[in-house]
Amino acid sequence: MDIFYPIQFFADLAVNGWLKIGNPYWSGAINFFIYDTIKIGLLLVVINFLMAIVRYYLPVEKVRDILISRKWYGFDYFLAALLGTATPFCSCSSIPLFVGFVGAGIPLGVTFTFLIASPLVNEASLLIFPSIFGLKMAFAYNALGVFISVLAGMVIQRLKLERSVNPAFLQFKTRQDAIKENGGRKIILAKKLEIWNKDAGRITKEIFPYVVFGVALGALIHGFVPRNFVESNLSAADWWGVPLATILGLPLYANSVGVIPVFEALVQKGVPLGTALAFMTSTVTLSVPGLLILKKAMDWKLLSVFTLVSSIGIMIIGYFFNWVVF
Repeated sequence: MDIFYPIQFFADLAVNGWLKIGNPYWSGAINFFIYDTIKIGLLLVVINFLMAIVRYYLPVEKVRDILISRKWYGFDYFLAALLGTATPFCSCSSIPLFVGFVGAGIPLGVTFTFLIASPLVNEASLLIFPSIFGLKMAFAYNALGVFISVLAGMVIQRLKLERSVNPAFLQFKTRQDAIKENGGRKIILAKKLEIWNKDAGRITKEIFPYVVFGVALGALIHGFVPRNFVESNLSAADWWGVPLATILGLPLYANSVGVIPVFEALVQKGVPLGTALAFMTSTVTLSVPGLLILKKAMDWKLLSVFTLVSSIGIMIIGYFFNWVVF
């Protein structure tokens, strides 16, 4: 069951029923814009509110100290990757949860492992890939995706770029702060709701304009960039096909299921499997709209590191599946 079906129904109704847009390019672009703006906006509101509650009750410093001081031997990164696998989000939709993790004091590398794994290993690779390419290939892709997500998170953590995170997302009111401001008296539920709404609303207002701009850009590309443009540029590619596919996937934006038809078409047109996978994973993991939204949460230095590390990981996946026959 698609929990976002009502939003898609509304987008279809608005485009086909109310606006009656006949042009297929504009119809696709506007449908995409309405659907993703509402979906990501709702996710942003709900997740930011839930994370405001978590930050209010959670002893952030203690959690951070536990994760940093104890030797987890990479298990914390593995858990973050599994959580990312279990969340059926595209790169834009997983950003609110990423921001919540950063605000809750979770180490930066662990949060980036989640951010990379969420779109990279997804419902398409887990449920659709086996029926198209078989269990062996699907298992290899998902295992490699988890490994790359963990490795990328570890690399980012070693670079110690915590100061590159927007400090506005790290300012929130804890339970102890609220009680202190209230003269040591117990905080009633109405006051708690006010605190949570204020914290969640502040972060949502910071990010949402970037969501609208990013989705608008993605909608235009989604509606007007023809599929054969990508096919014609990748089908004749040699060793440079994987880097080219990664670059071509950057301006585009689609969720993991939506890009499957394009992915199948590329393979059927003779594009090597690894090259097609590089294009698909770049589209769902490193889309320009997603990067524009992330820019509000971090500076250019951290964003560049994330893009570079993720691109290398995507190209590793591409070359692996071009060289290994399944």
